[in-house]
Order: sequence, then structure tokens, then C-alpha cells
Amino acid sequence: MSVIIYQPVISEKSIQQGSASKYTFRIDPRADARAVRRAIEKLFKVKVTSVNMVCVKGKPKNVGRARVKRADWKKAIVTLLPGQTIKLFEERKTTEHAN
Repeated sequence: MSVIIYQPVISEKSIQQGSASKYTFRIDPRADARAVRRAIEKLFKVKVTSVNMVCVKGKPKNVGRARVKRADWKKAIVTLLPGQTIKLFEERKTTEHAN
């Protein structure tokens, strides 16, 4: 397995967990927790304290007249040492401009 981490999961919940040093990634379904830990530590130069993994079932969708199911996928919720962050997940403060 050469590529274990596919992409970060950007959702409202995952962004909120970033303040607690928890980050969520979409990973290879065959990956185990030790491989994910090594990949995150090597890629982002941080220390991982725990890795929780969840298998997400694909949702049924309509494509024309046919009913198809999206692929199942796996995500990892990675907890870092307190005080460490991953720059990918920083919440940006936006200011509203008056029109």
C-alpha cells in the first residue's frame, strides 16, 4: 500500500474537532491504525496519540432511472498531542463586508 491517506474530510463536525486536536481523513479501506499513525506522523511531522477508524457505508443514489449505491469508504479520526496542529484544518475567520 503506497498511498494510505487519500484526503482530509472537510465537514462541520471535523472542523470543530480540529480545536480539540482531532483531525479526520479519508483513508484506504485496507489500512490499519498503525499504518495510518505512521503515515500521519511522517507526512505532517506531528505526534499521534490515538487513531479511531470508521467504515462508512455508501448511500443509495438515483442515476437516471437506475438506483445505484455509492462505494463504501473508510475514515480515520486522528488525535494529536495537546498543542499540536495540522495547518490543513485551520478554521478561517471571514469578515462580512457591507454592500
